[in-house]
Amino acid sequence: MHARFALIGVAGALSFASLAHAQDADLAKQLSNPVASLISVPFQFNYDHGYGPDDGSKVTLNIQPVIPIELNEDWNVISRTIVPITWQNDIAGDSGSQFGLGDTLQSFFFSPKEPTAGGLIWGAGPAFLLPTATDDLLGGEKWGIGPTAVLLKQEGHWTYGALANHIWSVAGDHDRDDVSSTFLQPFISYTTPDAWTFTLNTESTYDWKHDDWSVPINFSVAKLTKFGEQPVSLQLGARYWATAPDNGPEGFGVRAAIVFLFPK
Repeated sequence: MHARFALIGVAGALSFASLAHAQDADLAKQLSNPVASLISVPFQFNYDHGYGPDDGSKVTLNIQPVIPIELNEDWNVISRTIVPITWQNDIAGDSGSQFGLGDTLQSFFFSPKEPTAGGLIWGAGPAFLLPTATDDLLGGEKWGIGPTAVLLKQEGHWTYGALANHIWSVAGDHDRDDVSSTFLQPFISYTTPDAWTFTLNTESTYDWKHDDWSVPINFSVAKLTKFGEQPVSLQLGARYWATAPDNGPEGFGVRAAIVFLFPK
């Protein structure tokens, strides 16, 4: 009898562990969906070098809260904010060091709660460029607006799709260059049953005013875990700059991130 209870206890523990792994894997997979109904607060660290003639460097911490807001039983609006905090050195030749806020990008995606009949997940809405930079060399001193959209599909362990936006400047310092910039982010990721996620993407930008491409190719590995009861995702990755403007960056860069998740 005691052996039977012991076996039942072990089976129950294994079942609970399997359920916990499945929940972690589901959360990790939701992170691969830019319009998932999941509050998350990423802190993303980036290092790049090769700027300008003096091999300038840049360290950026992007604070990127994602907040879903329920509109009705069929629709959400997903608020995605990117607030960069930057330290850079000789970014434009012998230009010294700057530290502070960069310009903020605020996007809103209106997204159906359920995928289409074909399993597609999508969202679209406006994006706003806000001139929050605390130094002339940390931002463009322009207000901007434009459309943004995302389209993806999740099948089994895979997530693949693309996010895009285009920003035009509409106001700001007349002595600074106008903005007309397209951002393209195709992505593919694979999430394992034990909540590891492997992601490949590009975060390409085309500057229509200067006819310049910036094309970093990113590969990252992330693991969802818990600090006490708080689920977090830890990420480490590298990127290669396939092409960039003449003033950099170049070569390889590094990315690391910690993402705090607040599931419903």
